[in-house]
Amino acid sequence: MTTRRNRPALGALVFFAVATSLGAYFAFAAVQGDFGLFRRAEIQLEGHELAQELATLEAEVARMENLTRRLSDEYLDLDLVDQQVRDVLGLIRADEIVVR
Repeated sequence: MTTRRNRPALGALVFFAVATSLGAYFAFAAVQGDFGLFRRAEIQLEGHELAQELATLEAEVARMENLTRRLSDEYLDLDLVDQQVRDVLGLIRADEIVVR
């Protein structure tokens, strides 16, 4: 009588090796791939930074619109006109003394 050892079949070992390899590949791709969790976090952070930049630019546009309105014909702010004349043209009033 011969004794037989119980060994797993070669097909079963190959199946489990392939299944484990595919599982590891897909897990890696889900975390670090082009559409993985790390990329999603980067995109969310970039979106947050762009939203902050948009808010800053909108505030700057609102400030410039306010200055433009204050220099328009309908509403003329004399203090702003005086400031612009001093800054842009370098003019002063007759009763002022320039100290350098």
